[in-house]
Amino acid sequence: MSHDHGGPSTPTRQLRIALAITSVILVAEIVGAAVTNSLSLLVDAGHMLTDVAGLTVALVAAGLIRRPATSSRTWGFRRAEVLAALAQAAVLLAVGIYAFVQGVQRLFAPPDVPSGSLLVFGLIGLVGNLVSIAVLSSSRDHNLNLRAAFLEVVNDALGSVAVIASAIVIGATGWLQADAVAGMVISVLIVPRTIALLRETTGVLLESTPKGLDLDAVRTHMLELPHVRGIHDLHASQIATGLPILTAHVVVEQGCFEDGHAPRILDDLQACVLEHFAVQIEHSTFQLEPESHQQHEHVEHL
Repeated sequence: MSHDHGGPSTPTRQLRIALAITSVILVAEIVGAAVTNSLSLLVDAGHMLTDVAGLTVALVAAGLIRRPATSSRTWGFRRAEVLAALAQAAVLLAVGIYAFVQGVQRLFAPPDVPSGSLLVFGLIGLVGNLVSIAVLSSSRDHNLNLRAAFLEVVNDALGSVAVIASAIVIGATGWLQADAVAGMVISVLIVPRTIALLRETTGVLLESTPKGLDLDAVRTHMLELPHVRGIHDLHASQIATGLPILTAHVVVEQGCFEDGHAPRILDDLQACVLEHFAVQIEHSTFQLEPESHQQHEHVEHL
């Protein structure tokens, strides 16, 4: 059974292209926000700033992931992608909350916003974001890190659409509050997706059971194997994307250690967690124990 620590790596070429495009859009939107005094454009520029930082962190994490494991870091830097995704999600959440608060305030005191300039900068942002989406879309499911980066770019594109819509409304009706509403719409688009990503990344860091894996079903299936009499200390977690792990203490009949059947049981256990469940666990560790070992256990186990 293979126990390497491999898994999906991050395609750095796509990240570099997306980072270059996003940096150009950021500069354009900062200039646009200064020229137009638009909240929606300012918030989108702030969102874009987090994207530049997030994509940079994603690139750094992608490099760290490729570093080999060592005796002091037995999983290498595989968790870097999770930390990078968590950092991006936390910043996005802060931007979303800020956008909503500012939007509420500007509803009551809207500044003058030139719709023509706002429309131009909104279109620049949208075109750039659509290019970034096209670059990242094919590899967005590689890992949490790249999915966070893709999510940020998609949110940026939606933000640009809101900016464009507010520019059209202001130009057509003169209703200046449209800019504040657009800023609030951007925040509403950001927050739910960000919370979902935060939940997933914190779940990995808290070593929760991998999504889609039913440990009760795993326990039941292993107990059905011949000569297995009990399961305790059953734990499953996820180091990074595509790298779930499982450990367990397995109580087997005493005779299995005397007739040489124990290695066969180990093979059956590893095949069980690899082949019979939606989450395939290639990295599993089992401690086989005779029934007589129970008297040496000093704590109650699950």
